Amino acid sequence: MPLLPTIKEPRDLRGLDAAKMHQLAKEIRSFLIKNVARTGGHLGPNLGVVELTLGIHRAFDSPTDSIIFDTGHQSYVHKLLTGRQDFSTLRQQGGLSGYPERAESVHDIVESSHASSSLSWADGISRARKLTGEADRYVVALVGDGALTGGMAWEAVNNIAADKDRRVVIVVNDNGRSYAPTIGGLADQLAGLRQRLDMFRTHPAYENTMDRLKSRLKDSGPVGQFTYKSLHATKKGIKDWWAPQGLFEDLGMKYIGPIDGHNQTAVDQALQQARNYGGPVLVHALTEKGRGYAPARADEADQFHAVGVIDPQTGEPVSKASARSWTSVFGEEIADIADERSDIVAITGAMLQPVGLKTMSERHPERVLDVGIAEQHAMTSAAGLAFGGLHPVVCVYATFLNRAFDQLLMDVALHKAGVTVVLDRAGVTGPDGPSHHGMWDMALMQIVPNLHLAAPRDAVRLREELREAVAIKDAPSVVRFSKGSVGPEIVAIQRLHDGVDVLAKLGSGEERDVLVVSVGAMSELCLDVAARLNAQGITVTVVDPRWVLPVPRSIIGLAARHRIVVCVEDGVRAGGVGSRIRQEMRAAGVDTALNEVGLPTEFLAHGTRDEVLERVGLTADRIANDTLAQVLGTKVPFARPLPGAEMPTGQIPQL
Repeated sequence: MPLLPTIKEPRDLRGLDAAKMHQLAKEIRSFLIKNVARTGGHLGPNLGVVELTLGIHRAFDSPTDSIIFDTGHQSYVHKLLTGRQDFSTLRQQGGLSGYPERAESVHDIVESSHASSSLSWADGISRARKLTGEADRYVVALVGDGALTGGMAWEAVNNIAADKDRRVVIVVNDNGRSYAPTIGGLADQLAGLRQRLDMFRTHPAYENTMDRLKSRLKDSGPVGQFTYKSLHATKKGIKDWWAPQGLFEDLGMKYIGPIDGHNQTAVDQALQQARNYGGPVLVHALTEKGRGYAPARADEADQFHAVGVIDPQTGEPVSKASARSWTSVFGEEIADIADERSDIVAITGAMLQPVGLKTMSERHPERVLDVGIAEQHAMTSAAGLAFGGLHPVVCVYATFLNRAFDQLLMDVALHKAGVTVVLDRAGVTGPDGPSHHGMWDMALMQIVPNLHLAAPRDAVRLREELREAVAIKDAPSVVRFSKGSVGPEIVAIQRLHDGVDVLAKLGSGEERDVLVVSVGAMSELCLDVAARLNAQGITVTVVDPRWVLPVPRSIIGLAARHRIVVCVEDGVRAGGVGSRIRQEMRAAGVDTALNEVGLPTEFLAHGTRDEVLERVGLTADRIANDTLAQVLGTKVPFARPLPGAEMPTGQIPQL
């Protein structure tokens, strides 16, 4: 009889014996493979944390005890154990989120999927519990998949370890992708003895005895102090040989492990020891990403970290992408540029393959630097590389630029450093949801002095603008592009003197109605809008600035010769490209109305890119209808009146 359907909440796990726990783990892995294969999602990480998640929910009492998942992509098993066993719409609009989400369950706490932040959450929650008289409630953070390469995590550890009374348990999922696993005959022989030692070391009596002995020796004069230092050094040396715990215990945090993260008995025992200790504890578990699924284990790149729709038997994609991705185009071009220029150095934060640096790393391994999940460090290090005479190219997802904004502003821009930032997955990304949409970058960068920002519309322009970016030596340059496949090449009918491309000029006559400013990947949409407007007798010009910062002067000149400007971007409207163009127009004395068409200042729920864009009104039909109403004078902002007319044509609504 299947066990998984009988698990409605975490407490249902507590009566299961070892045999049933083994059966349940097997059922969970089969469920994940079968269901994630249908929808796509983070498969490898979740296959690796089955026993750890089971153990956490057996040892602790959620939601009384708070369980936090760093990045959240390791939470699928947690969802299954907290009453969410319908994965048929995983990561689809209106369906189950691929990350923890408070609206789904009281067991979910942290929704953000940005890594290395969970320990700061744990620090804050545990501190609040202590101050509000609820210090008996535990906070458990499951971190891994490289999260401990982020400096923010260590800042939190430093604070957590300083308070011996707070009940914080950090479970490190060491899956061999960030740390070297302890394997071999010696490790097997020592495993049982290590567990017995951990039971002894975490017992309160042991801590009390050690504290009394330490105080007595330190207070007994030079001989006693010398004896204490000698014994402490000997003890530390033996422990460091036994297991790699030194850094954590140097910070004052009790360390348990390493344990076999797939041995349910060992996991349960270690977590119970951590619970009984009553203070900050780190449990180090060795696991396998993609555990129990041969195709994932055979994938050397990332053990099926994230997959699309696949054949569950073979792991092969059900359908091959017919078009090239933006990432692959960038990857080829940056490798070619590196062949030509020895000063080009690429930097990424634990995303070497996802951001397209694999080809360059194969050709020039010494010039591709992976700094881990440390975007702040990456940006300031790039400033240093630029000072040293190189041209660094920092490659991150657009959503992660947020984390390095201060460094971009104060270390790169202030010092006029020739650093190029390449933002993958810019704009609406789709199924990963609110914290993965790259929708904030263009608004953030508007306030960085002297920054150059490019938004290519197709593969040809990506190659072209990337080369222009790395030629800038005295200021930061940014190139952003979307997730997924590159659309067809869109050939301009004219390139203006400052690099602006005119994509279309529909309708005749000197007096033009609408100037559509298309930003990046919105060009196909904008051309569709122009065709719809022209069918209604509206004259339209469509331009692609290519470089949206600094604002090209020809855009301002064109705005003066049109009745209304419509700027279409896949970033937030507030403080975005349209807003900046409007400011530049006013500064130049151009009073043409401008409508900013972009994303609302909201956290946009997951769905496909097209679904999200439709939900927020970024469709050709909606934009064309709104613009037509503005030209007719029935919707603000009103287009400038035709020559000789005293007011906009059409009926103005009474307010």
